[in-house]
Amino acid sequence: MPWSNQGGGWQGGGGGRGPWGQGPRGNGPQGPGGGGFGGPNPPNLEELLRKSQDRFRQMMPGGSVSGRGILLLVLVAIAVWLGTGVYRVDTDEQGVVLRFGKVHAVTEPGLRYRLPWPIEAVLTPKVTTVNREEIGFRSIGELPGRGGQQRDVPEESLMLTGDENIVDIDFTVLWQVKDAGQYLFNVVDPSRTIKQVAESAMREVVGKNNIQFILTDGRTKVANDTRDLIQQILDGYRAGVVVTQVALQRTEPPSSVIDAFRDVQAAQADRERAQNEAEAYRNDIVPRARGEAQRILQQAEAYKQETVANAQGDASRFTQIYEQYRQAREVTAKRMYLETMEQLLQGANKVIIDRNGGSGVVPYLPLPELQKQQQKR
Repeated sequence: MPWSNQGGGWQGGGGGRGPWGQGPRGNGPQGPGGGGFGGPNPPNLEELLRKSQDRFRQMMPGGSVSGRGILLLVLVAIAVWLGTGVYRVDTDEQGVVLRFGKVHAVTEPGLRYRLPWPIEAVLTPKVTTVNREEIGFRSIGELPGRGGQQRDVPEESLMLTGDENIVDIDFTVLWQVKDAGQYLFNVVDPSRTIKQVAESAMREVVGKNNIQFILTDGRTKVANDTRDLIQQILDGYRAGVVVTQVALQRTEPPSSVIDAFRDVQAAQADRERAQNEAEAYRNDIVPRARGEAQRILQQAEAYKQETVANAQGDASRFTQIYEQYRQAREVTAKRMYLETMEQLLQGANKVIIDRNGGSGVVPYLPLPELQKQQQKR
């Protein structure tokens, strides 16, 4: 038979094996002595357990293990496992305790304890480090902000002002971690988020001011308003960071139009100077003209009052004289004549010549002058 040619059939001198290498007791592929289709023997679990127990007994004192020893080993293992929950938080860190992957507590610096893994885990990010974000430029070579070359990023720095001009602004944002739990889990990429929020906030603030204010007196106000707006947006995101400072590095018109901008600035300066001179002249001439007009009005008012008073006095005097004239015409007429002559001759040099004194050259002599000369002598 063919099986006899292969070393004996399962009934012949083949060692009592069947055509698949099975023994006479019909051990299959999973039997203790079967090879399973001619492959290697599978591991015997009972044998492995027995060998493990033997090795464990050899490690124990006396070569035997009792129930009390096993309990002691279990307690030691539990104690070691519980001891792995002790952790330390440095002074520049905050501890974020995760319970089954969810934030459970935020701990301060010091020696702390948590439930061992896999129940709780802890993360300790640094919270006192001052982080720096550059918007509008990138530092090359040396440490940021301490010299070295810079590469301009115009897509970030060019912004539109409120008076429809373009300004080139480079600035930095300094920030720190305020709440480690929010910082780690509420924002995917805090650094990138802060940079984008800072650029957006700066564009909003610049869009509310004109270019002259931004380039001159408004640098501090622009920086403070931008910092407040960045903090407000990040608080809305619950990013867990605090913005400590926004520093403007460079504020100027775009390089392609800076010459024209300087010409415009010079023209505006000349215009303001001319306006200031005109304003100074107006402030000088207008008050003087107003004062002169007021003086003329006061003089006219005084003349009016004087003229009216004189007219009223003359009318009253005329009325009184007329009443006297009606009562005694001759006496009144003579009195009026004498008073009139008194007024006319009061300030004149007079020479009185008696009618009976004769005539001749005497009336023509300058007697007053002769009298003055005699008095001088």
